[in-house]
Amino acid sequence: MIDPLPSDMFRPGQVLNNTYEIEGVLGRGGTGEVYLARNQITGRSFAIKALNARFSGNDDYLELMKREEEMRAIVHDAVVRYADCSRADSGQVFLVMDYIDGPSLNDVMFERRPSDRELMIIAHRILEGLEATHAQGIVHRDLSPDNIILRGREAERATIIDFGIAKDTSANARTIVGNDFAGKYEFAAPEQLDGRSEFRTDLYALGASILAAAKGEIPDVGSTPGEIIRRKQQPLDTSRLKEPLKGLIDSLSAPKLEDRPASATEALRRLDRILKPHSAEKAGRKSGSGSKRTKRVVLGLVLLGLAGGATGGYMLFGDRLFPPPLPLAAPYMFSAVFENGSLSLAAHAPDAETATALEAAATRIAGVSPASNDITLAQGMPVPDWPAKAEELLALAARLAPWQLEIADTQATLVGLAPDREARDALESRIDEWEKLSGFSVRTELAAGPETLTAADVQKLVDPLASCGPLTQTDGGDAIYGLTDTITLSGDLEQPEDAAMIQDALRPRIGDRDLRLDTTVLNRDLCAIRAVLPPAPSDALSIRLINGASGQTSLTGVFHTGENPVVDVRVPASTAGSLWVMVVDNTGKVFHILPNVVRTEHELGELGTVENGLRDVRVLWSIAELQQDDSRLAIQVTEGDYGKSEVIAILSRTPLFDMRRPRDESVSSVAEALAETLRGREADILGVASRIIEARQ
Repeated sequence: MIDPLPSDMFRPGQVLNNTYEIEGVLGRGGTGEVYLARNQITGRSFAIKALNARFSGNDDYLELMKREEEMRAIVHDAVVRYADCSRADSGQVFLVMDYIDGPSLNDVMFERRPSDRELMIIAHRILEGLEATHAQGIVHRDLSPDNIILRGREAERATIIDFGIAKDTSANARTIVGNDFAGKYEFAAPEQLDGRSEFRTDLYALGASILAAAKGEIPDVGSTPGEIIRRKQQPLDTSRLKEPLKGLIDSLSAPKLEDRPASATEALRRLDRILKPHSAEKAGRKSGSGSKRTKRVVLGLVLLGLAGGATGGYMLFGDRLFPPPLPLAAPYMFSAVFENGSLSLAAHAPDAETATALEAAATRIAGVSPASNDITLAQGMPVPDWPAKAEELLALAARLAPWQLEIADTQATLVGLAPDREARDALESRIDEWEKLSGFSVRTELAAGPETLTAADVQKLVDPLASCGPLTQTDGGDAIYGLTDTITLSGDLEQPEDAAMIQDALRPRIGDRDLRLDTTVLNRDLCAIRAVLPPAPSDALSIRLINGASGQTSLTGVFHTGENPVVDVRVPASTAGSLWVMVVDNTGKVFHILPNVVRTEHELGELGTVENGLRDVRVLWSIAELQQDDSRLAIQVTEGDYGKSEVIAILSRTPLFDMRRPRDESVSSVAEALAETLRGREADILGVASRIIEARQ
């Protein structure tokens, strides 16, 4: 327990609901506190998690409390038991749960390095708990090392709890609670950043937690939203680990959902084969071999065999040969599949001539002869022109690749891939018209291509649409987008209408893929400077925004009235070159802050401080630092001075300009000067970095 404070919600000795006597404080967070309490009736110890009065009226936080309380139905030794959810007389909502006596995995990983076998035992135990939790339809969404308690310090007794609200700053992990996302960035699965979660989301968090314990450090997911999204698309770094622990973590924490085990139960089976190989082998023999399921991109129907009821040959009747009557087919079928350049055909036909015509039509449409051909002569055609209708539908399928056509009497299904949305929509309209004329009913499952789309293909479409500097793909330049994948573009726009323009221009070209824009609307002045900035690596240097009063890093770049933005430019200590830093203000002016009239140094070796291999160059200072040295530059958000400004840092081998620029000048003047000085000097530019400062009321 920790020492009590005057601000605590409850006091030692205080009794809640005439039952639970507070004994002390276990933890505090920005939204609530956790207490150790004793049931005065039974003498048992409980943990009480309480929201402070302000958050006890917040629907988002109450929803999380309700979600925990719903776990009362789960009875498993690896899951904390919940006893009650209530409200104190003073208004705070609180949960009552079993008190688990032991350190968290978070505590243990900073005390010592657990062995690989310990970590696999912990993983097995938590998977058992998740199996019970998921069976009740509950997804934890916030699994992390501080939510795994080793009861009695034993790996075999690891238990899942959820103190996320009360300990949302533990181990530097940032807990976000809201309608779209609940979890810690460091351990959240990639899909959680899009507001989605399912059972396999918990498997990712378990893998990330075991990796953190194995390495003794919290995963580094970056400091900006864009960087977090990019890193979450990459596999976790398990290069320092040994098998089989490495393979376990790689499997649980695969960035793509489909690459993770399908369930906690499946993950347990895999882990049992490692921890208990003989038992797993026996279980495998009892259960039999499983079948491997493969995923099809477009086609999902099964080619039907139609020959079962047909007979061939002739029968002897008297002294003459008579052909037997044709079998009756119900339903009357046609099935053709064209995929990967191969055609399969199965159908009923009333006579040999019609069978030959159907085969010829399918061959003409596919461009190849059937690799398998099973046409059976049968009677039972639902309408006299049924073969002609089948050929007409085949002709419509010719606009697809691959395609599959199934006809049963007058009911048809057409599945396939159109080259693009326009072709798909046109074909569906044509089929609607054909249905009205033919009397057939056609169900379509048509996807819009192209089937694969490379990042290079997408970038060619995107570049002409950029209105304020380049638009980039968060999946990187080597991405290959399959059907139903999401293409995410990040960057800046000059005006809000640009987003709709980009959506309208790209959607017809990207097929059945989602398009997501992670963009920021700037203004015409900022975009004018962006337009002349050279293409250069962004990882050569970076810009850090800091709150001058608190010293805390600002991830959002948002500062309010009275706040003091501080700016550092960070480069590797080994980098040499000339640094130029400017601020494009929201008033239409550009301020040159390095070098400036007072501070003429621009060579990196003469600037900033070096620590841990990095050089930090402060270009805008805190108010307190300005008071110590009035040659420094500092800014403060004042009443009415609201809008977006941009800090731009350019690192070059030689000085960017031949002479010092004035302290401030117009955007058009700087844009013209930049264009002139950069002409022909592309190789001289080592890197460009920029950050937006948004001043709000």
